[in-house]
Amino acid sequence: MKHTTVQVQNLKCGGCANTISTQLSKLEGISNVMVNNDTYEVSFDHSSDQEFEVAKTKLSDLGYPMIGEANSLPKKAKSFVSCAVGRMTK
Repeated sequence: MKHTTVQVQNLKCGGCANTISTQLSKLEGISNVMVNNDTYEVSFDHSSDQEFEVAKTKLSDLGYPMIGEANSLPKKAKSFVSCAVGRMTK
């Protein structure tokens, strides 16, 4: 099991963190998801590079691309939706 920490864009609040934790935890092979709003970090355990890539894609699809990746207007908009959903499901 590998432990990975990545920094993501558009992470604003506990709602964002809740959405990220919930959605990544649903992925097969991903566990121990932790989100730190202060450092924009998401950390999780995974078994393979393929599982890491799936998690990275999921983060981007939710509107939280990794730092250094393209952060288009649609991604920023998705992050606001993800944030709102995360606040409602707390």
